[in-house]
Amino acid sequence: MLVVGANGLQASRVLCIGAHSDDIEIGCGATMLNLLQRGPLSVTWLVLSGSGEREQEARESATRLVGLPSLDFRIEAFRESYFPYQGADIKERFDALANQVDPDLVFVPHREDAHQDHRVVADLAANTFRDHLILEYEIPKYDGDLGRPAIYAHVSAEVAARKIDHLMHAFPSQRPKPWYTEETFRAVLRLRGIECRAPDGYAEAFYCRKLVLL
Repeated sequence: MLVVGANGLQASRVLCIGAHSDDIEIGCGATMLNLLQRGPLSVTWLVLSGSGEREQEARESATRLVGLPSLDFRIEAFRESYFPYQGADIKERFDALANQVDPDLVFVPHREDAHQDHRVVADLAANTFRDHLILEYEIPKYDGDLGRPAIYAHVSAEVAARKIDHLMHAFPSQRPKPWYTEETFRAVLRLRGIECRAPDGYAEAFYCRKLVLL
């Protein structure tokens, strides 16, 4: 287990990738808030499926959470839940992205996530950004696929509250879903906080396939 404390995770160029409009905020929203508090940050934010209301929610959410005029927000319109059947087109999008950005840190969904869209995104990210630090975030869902992550990022009670409040206000289209509740998001933060003995009792957790220590 690797625990990232208040000053442990450093990055100046961050790439956040989500299959759906709320993935990034759910998976690493608090860690992003921590990074943004530590100094200047260049952020590229890519959502691969979004149109209509979902596109507007994604754009407004990223803008409000990151709060940087220089935010590089990108959104595609790949068909949700059909990513495995659109693999070639999504792969081309990743190849183009690799020629445009060179991040210190990449956030993507977990490669063993039960949702097929998440797995495609994670696999392509690992294939595309081979020499970069990739942290794979987790998303609670019906499938019960929360596993045993190896990396924990402490989250203060204040930042945990900001993340939860943001999620509940940024994505009104998702609130009718029975799992999309404050209790769900707080429970995951608390569970991971217990596992790494976080000072305020909250943490986000990540999976990492390769970590190079210099």
